[in-house]
Amino acid sequence: MRAEKRFLSLDSFRGLMALSVMVYHLRVSGSFTEWLLFRHAEVFVSFFFVLSGFVLTHAYGRSAQFNFRKFFITRTFRLLPLHLFMLGIFILLECGRYMAAQKGMDFNNAPFSGKFAPSEILPNALLLQSWTHLTNPLSFNYPSWSISIEYYTYMIFALIVSIAFGVRTWVWVTTVLVALALMHAGNTFFTIESLRGLAYFFTGCLAYAVYLRLPHPSRAQTWLLTTLEVAAVTAGLIFVINDFAAKQLWASPLFGVIVVIFAFDGGAVSRLLAGRGFGFLGKLSYSIYLTHAAVLFCVVSAFMVAKKILGVDIAPVIDGTRYLDLGNVLLNNLIAVLVAGTVVLVSMFTYRYVEMTGQSLGRALSNTPSHSGPVLRPDTEA
Repeated sequence: MRAEKRFLSLDSFRGLMALSVMVYHLRVSGSFTEWLLFRHAEVFVSFFFVLSGFVLTHAYGRSAQFNFRKFFITRTFRLLPLHLFMLGIFILLECGRYMAAQKGMDFNNAPFSGKFAPSEILPNALLLQSWTHLTNPLSFNYPSWSISIEYYTYMIFALIVSIAFGVRTWVWVTTVLVALALMHAGNTFFTIESLRGLAYFFTGCLAYAVYLRLPHPSRAQTWLLTTLEVAAVTAGLIFVINDFAAKQLWASPLFGVIVVIFAFDGGAVSRLLAGRGFGFLGKLSYSIYLTHAAVLFCVVSAFMVAKKILGVDIAPVIDGTRYLDLGNVLLNNLIAVLVAGTVVLVSMFTYRYVEMTGQSLGRALSNTPSHSGPVLRPDTEA
């Protein structure tokens, strides 16, 4: 039955796109990090929102007895432990920068200033940094800007599911259209990050509503799903590597269609993505996404120290961006691969000891006796 379905290919997409975002933030001269796909990979964050909306609607959106308390606890302990752990890591790294500056090390900006100012710590801890114009959404662990939006969007979703059972779909449609309209109009009242999150997340909710209404293809129609999957991937790649007006607006319907196609897990591309290796990356996706900025910070800092010691510019600044450059294309590609591998290794640790620990605690707390009704448990991580 569909209610019991696990979306294997969508899980794998999450891992691949988390890696792509990591490569987007890594700049190594003359390496694969400079491929056009990775230079535009920031748009994959929009796909994360769509996918989260789809998966949470599958898990909770059709429940007649929605348990807000249980949802709040499990979602909080799904996102917050790793986020707070990485915020603590960045504060420690900033302390390290401060001590290095005291010994004469030069940095692009003074320690504990700008986006690392102490005033940004509390908004980050509360996941509010992307919701106001008074805070910097890219402060401290900059990828967490989207986690800030996603967390409170979860709660908006839960509120809608709790009180608008009969008209949920219409509320989702309205939210998407209003958010996209405000983005197109150049709204300045709401943050652009919040509008993007709301538009894409509830596009995912609508995508699930469409998925439910489509007939499930038979095994004999594998060729049709394979054709649709190849077409979807091709369209997605063309969309990602090209810049054009209203790209952020078109991301909403395009990613929604792609998610619906791959939700059936029926084509050859889906079978490939359902493999153990891709599934492993999908499992680590949240850790990859939240830990990579700290790993990149440490790698770049090591190159800057080596540059000062060796007197060779292996960490040049080009057009305001810090690159890594060992002066050889093969070595540069090797460095990029090693950095990516390091991120995966660190993510294996944080997944096992931070994510899983937090989720276990959340399940224990959510299962304590309460007067609320039962709730469906999500079978795919969001």
